[in-house]
Amino acid sequence: MTDRYVSPLQGRYASREMQQIFSEDMKFSTWRRLWIALAETEQALGLNISDEQIEEMRAHVTDINYDVARAREKEVRHDVMSHVYAFGQQCPKAKGIIHLGATSCYVGDNTDLIVMREALKLVRKKLINVIARIADFAESQKDQPTLAFTHFQPAQPTTVGKRATLWMQEFVMDLEDLEYVMGTLKLLGSKGTTGTQASFLELFEGDQDKVDQIDPMIAEKMGFEACYPVSGQTYSRKVDTRVMNILAGIAASAHKFSNDIRLLQHLKEVEEPFEKSQIGSSAMAYKRNPMRSERIASLSRYVITDALNPALTSAEQWFERTLDDSANKRIAIAEGFLTIDGILDLVLNVVDGLVVYPKVIYRHMMAELPFMATENIMMDAVKAGGDRQELHERIRTLSMEAGRTVKQEGGDNDLLERIAADPAFNLTLDELKAAMDPARYTGRAALQTEQYLKNVIRPLLEARRDQIGLEVTINV
Repeated sequence: MTDRYVSPLQGRYASREMQQIFSEDMKFSTWRRLWIALAETEQALGLNISDEQIEEMRAHVTDINYDVARAREKEVRHDVMSHVYAFGQQCPKAKGIIHLGATSCYVGDNTDLIVMREALKLVRKKLINVIARIADFAESQKDQPTLAFTHFQPAQPTTVGKRATLWMQEFVMDLEDLEYVMGTLKLLGSKGTTGTQASFLELFEGDQDKVDQIDPMIAEKMGFEACYPVSGQTYSRKVDTRVMNILAGIAASAHKFSNDIRLLQHLKEVEEPFEKSQIGSSAMAYKRNPMRSERIASLSRYVITDALNPALTSAEQWFERTLDDSANKRIAIAEGFLTIDGILDLVLNVVDGLVVYPKVIYRHMMAELPFMATENIMMDAVKAGGDRQELHERIRTLSMEAGRTVKQEGGDNDLLERIAADPAFNLTLDELKAAMDPARYTGRAALQTEQYLKNVIRPLLEARRDQIGLEVTINV
């Protein structure tokens, strides 16, 4: 279809797996499974529903007669009743008991919760694999000294691996949040028009014990441990807010990661993968733009802002329900998941193909290290008989002179030569250069990386090893 709008999430970004979760087939087959669960429950609790009726419904879970449902919806303007009608056309014996006692939110809201849980499972799997891939990168680069930056100004050195632990830790926080929210997700159940279960109390002739059993039985049939204990007609839209906040948190972590890669690629220290036939610029053939990282940042901003939708929807609900949530939910939740799915695929692709350039890193390090090493140099000079206070003033003066050479004249950093020429230090240039090993100035970066991987990441991954090994492809 080239004459109509097609979402880029479908053609460019989201995986087939995530698109399937939010497909019409998933939605409407789940509606039918919920109607079957309701009928089975009502039968078990004593209503006059036959095995034959239930078997007839089971036979038509996936062969959905969309044409009948769409034609009916044009007449009645109600999607749930259109599908009740369509299901009844395929199940004439069960027609009279489909949706018995339920309101539209029984299928609509319960399906939304089921779909979100399935989508969270896929996000969780991809997030675990992101952490695993960054862990491998951190392990391989734990000893590689590199300039650290504060305010994007050179600061004390760190290692490439230690920097990767900072990316990893944020994704670990996201995983913790996701697993908590996913672990507390419940089903709506079947509570009727205003959440009072009045229709079921009527169906079961006032038998409170039987009505109490409805929600637990439906929850078990649909694979949930429980239903929310109270509701209006809908489950609380606060649930959508919690879920979308998880996605926004992952997006923020991915955005931060992508920013660092973009800056490092500018410095030519680290690059995202660049394929043999890839074109970086339509005008400048030599360019290697960090397009995947830029796409991560771009899509992440969309998810972060999309998280406002369910928050506003939750805030705007009136009493037991209004319908100003429905149209928004159809778009915001699905697109949030489809987008974060594409983001995580991109992060996996980038981490898998990161290229580190140690010689460039070393050159940048050595241009700044003499300034950072001045405290060590001063201590060595004191050991050689110098006066600490005098040496401090001499280093301050010489550092400013070397800084002017770099900034105003475009020259190399000649601080070591200036110190060697100053008799107050009593140190030769060879002695000074011998002290310029970058590994001396990275502190506990390598050890911190080892400890973080050993104490936090490896146990985390071991407990989730059945999720590791995911391979992804990106479309463009």
